[in-house]
Amino acid sequence: MGLATRRGRLIGVATLLATGAIALAGCGAPPWAQGGGQQTAAASPTATTSAAPQPVRNDLSSGSTQRPLTAGAVSATVDYWSTLSMDRWTPTALKPVSLSMVTTVSPDDGQKVYLQRATMTAVPGNASQSFSPLAAQSDQTDAPGYLVLAPYSYSQTFNVGEVPAEATFVTLQFTFEFLVQTTPTSNEFAKQTASDTLTVAIAGGGDTDSAG
Repeated sequence: MGLATRRGRLIGVATLLATGAIALAGCGAPPWAQGGGQQTAAASPTATTSAAPQPVRNDLSSGSTQRPLTAGAVSATVDYWSTLSMDRWTPTALKPVSLSMVTTVSPDDGQKVYLQRATMTAVPGNASQSFSPLAAQSDQTDAPGYLVLAPYSYSQTFNVGEVPAEATFVTLQFTFEFLVQTTPTSNEFAKQTASDTLTVAIAGGGDTDSAG
């Protein structure tokens, strides 16, 4: 074989190898078979839920409320209301709370029931803290007290003064101290005590900016 012929074959083989390499390089995996070419779904943003603020409890939201109380043999029915509308129960307002009470006794042997003392203590607060109570207010008379056995009743009005601007409600703590005759003609009495609690919302309360 001549030298020219051998060179021609070598050049031909080299050309075929180069063409095969180019073909192999061009025959890669299709895009949908490659991990890098896959379409990844965009992560949807996670919805963050924040706890909705709870409404402030208000036992006088309807204008009044009635509570049954029991102290030993004494059963009392107490009505509470305010002559000041709830939207005007602001931190700085003088907020009146009225009550009316009547009692029964069991067994009813003819003995009388007297209210010796009624006390209200107002404690302002909000969702995170309680503030110092306001000065307690009491209505007290000489023994044995006010006759409250039905059909006789007792009525009184207490006042809630200024509370901190951060307060969103005020808790009204009531204490009623009764004297009950041991017998219908006796001058001896048994003491019984009943307590009750009301929560009233403060309109516009929680304004920390105005607290200075």
